[in-house]
Amino acid sequence: MPEPRQTSARSPSLGARALSAAALPIAPLYGASLAYLAFHPRRREQREHPRDHGLPCTELKVPFAARKHLDTWLCPASPEKVVVLGHSMATAKDHSLRHAKFLHDAGYTVCLFDHRNHGASSDDWALFGLGDRFASDVTAVVSHLRGRRGYGTARIAFYGFSFSCFSSMWALTHDGFELDALVCDSGPGHDVPPLLRKFLEAEALPLPAVLKGEPARSVVARTLCAVGPAMLRAQWPPPATGKFAKIPLLFMSGEHDAIVPPSSVDALAERYAQAETHVLPGAEHLLGLETDPEGYASVVLDFLERALG
Repeated sequence: MPEPRQTSARSPSLGARALSAAALPIAPLYGASLAYLAFHPRRREQREHPRDHGLPCTELKVPFAARKHLDTWLCPASPEKVVVLGHSMATAKDHSLRHAKFLHDAGYTVCLFDHRNHGASSDDWALFGLGDRFASDVTAVVSHLRGRRGYGTARIAFYGFSFSCFSSMWALTHDGFELDALVCDSGPGHDVPPLLRKFLEAEALPLPAVLKGEPARSVVARTLCAVGPAMLRAQWPPPATGKFAKIPLLFMSGEHDAIVPPSSVDALAERYAQAETHVLPGAEHLLGLETDPEGYASVVLDFLERALG
């Protein structure tokens, strides 16, 4: 007698594969749209404010083009030691408030901002050259602090999270831009295309059911991994000379990070003489502070004390 369970198990698989094959014509278009969405994400309402964490706050609008601005929170403390905080992809500056809290409690002035196309900052619909555009957000905020907010003599560190790790490192390739230290959490990795693929695998980017199976899924992933770097137009990784040969760098990665694994971070860090690496035990992507608040803060504050004095 036939075994119905085997037949019913095969039928959905064959049907799903047939649907996936039928969707092949739209798979490249969807992969390209995902690349665009990654850098122009849907807006989300910010859920917290510095006052919710007991932080003093001045709200700033830092211009980056005509009638375009970066929405910024400045939380003053020491006039001589400043940490500028970025955020991860498709989030906003409120995601960095817990980090700002322990830094401010330690005496640092902290400044949090939304990258263009994120949070309350202005839109930038550009398709290409996004590597330099996101990097210029970093340079604009630091330059504004040095030139217009009274921090001209301060020692300034940038603190990036995944996506903003890449933009802050790329900012150091811009002529005339200087930092005194760079802290990177959950990135950057040595190569960009594999990371985009891992974002897709982690369901950090939306994928409709008809494209989740093969062969359409592979086409979506290949397109995403080709179009994303083409939109950035940044020769990654950055050079190991010039500013990169002297600036103190701290790279932290979660032991169980499935998106930017420690091996990818270590491969990048090996290029830079001043780089330090730290694997956060038991932590997943961007969850180092949540996993071990005291241990995490200790690593960061020790580094900043040595780098900024």
